[in-house]
Amino acid sequence: MTELFNADASIAVPPMVAHARDCRCTLHARRRLGGALLGAGVLATAAPAVLAQDLSAECQRSGFTKVVSAEQIEKAAGQQYRSMLNQAGSQRALGPVDHPQVRRLRYIADRIVPFTTTCNPRAADWKWEVNLIGSQDLNAFCMPGGKIAFYYGILAKLQLSDDEVAMIMGHEVAHALLEHARERMGKTMATRGAIEIGAALFGLGNAGRMMADMGGQLLTLRFSRDDESEADALGLMMASQAGYNPRAGVTLWQKMMSASKGAPPQWLSTHPSGEARIAEIEARMPRVEPVYRQAAKPGERFGPPAPASAQPKK
Repeated sequence: MTELFNADASIAVPPMVAHARDCRCTLHARRRLGGALLGAGVLATAAPAVLAQDLSAECQRSGFTKVVSAEQIEKAAGQQYRSMLNQAGSQRALGPVDHPQVRRLRYIADRIVPFTTTCNPRAADWKWEVNLIGSQDLNAFCMPGGKIAFYYGILAKLQLSDDEVAMIMGHEVAHALLEHARERMGKTMATRGAIEIGAALFGLGNAGRMMADMGGQLLTLRFSRDDESEADALGLMMASQAGYNPRAGVTLWQKMMSASKGAPPQWLSTHPSGEARIAEIEARMPRVEPVYRQAAKPGERFGPPAPASAQPKK
């Protein structure tokens, strides 16, 4: 029997995955969690059969990742993640192991995770976790070290199919594999160092340093948009290898666009606009559709939570 689950909690955003303050888009107005550990035995038996793929184009990592220790990043991520799990649990907002959406998320992850070591050998040693948090926000993420989380709201409000869930999960896992959080920290350290040196050399003082810092923020946004495109490319490939239809990436972003009215213009966004993203996904179809056709398909399919209008009144 499913434990009592609070699907309308408010949980603090983990600092490591908190997004830029100016981004108000749907998918990045997100970042929280809920709970179930993926054991090594589960992954070993769940690996879908698929022909080996050359992912060298999708697996490029920035040299900025070398500025920060991977072990330190993963340890800090694990601590933040555990803190949020505790917070969610205290509000009965941690998805119980027998919840239908927890089972669904774990099943999809079991199909995607076996393909992660091709891009990042460290992933073989990650303690992968998949969690559901009872919040109505539209949110999902994967922290460094393989800590995956989905909000109940993104599943229910967007009525996501399994293929669309796999597109989000593949994308978020790709961020972790490509070490974008580690890269972002390395870039921040380098950018701040250059700003301080420039301000000192040119005698700009505090006002000049503030202007330079604004320019640094725009540089960071540009890096972040590139990160999003890279995660899309790798995420589409892994989801396709796992047997999920990559064309769901298009329907997913159509839903995102519908729910993201009032988002900032592309230049000031931390990821490509919905239209640009859909165009990029369409352009990648010749690469990923043959992989999808060859992949073993999921033996089990799930549905989204019932929409709010169909929920019985309490």
